[in-house]
Amino acid sequence: MDNCTFCKIIAGIIPVPKVYEDENMIIIKDIAPQAKLHYLMIPKEHYANIIEMDIEQSAILGKCLKTLSNIVNDLGLQNGFRLVSNKGTDACQSVEHLHVHILGGEQLTAEFGRVNTIL
Repeated sequence: MDNCTFCKIIAGIIPVPKVYEDENMIIIKDIAPQAKLHYLMIPKEHYANIIEMDIEQSAILGKCLKTLSNIVNDLGLQNGFRLVSNKGTDACQSVEHLHVHILGGEQLTAEFGRVNTIL
């Protein structure tokens, strides 16, 4: 975890404005937005991807998702949003710390699955 960018952000080593924070996660703006609003929901506990999480971590991720459902208006996502979690090189996962892309704030394309269409 010493070289994990998201762990460094969570620890405050890399200063980044946080849109939201609680005991389980942070939400920050993506530095290369793919939509008008593009956030990253990052669990504070390090695990590389959705495949590596255990039962307890999946319960915390569920809490994070429920929290997201309670703050969508604060994030400007009241008209809808898309969640994306990449796993592995074929999915273009760029940081090996589970994170969920939250895209919205505008009408999104119905297409996805092709390289560089959305992310």
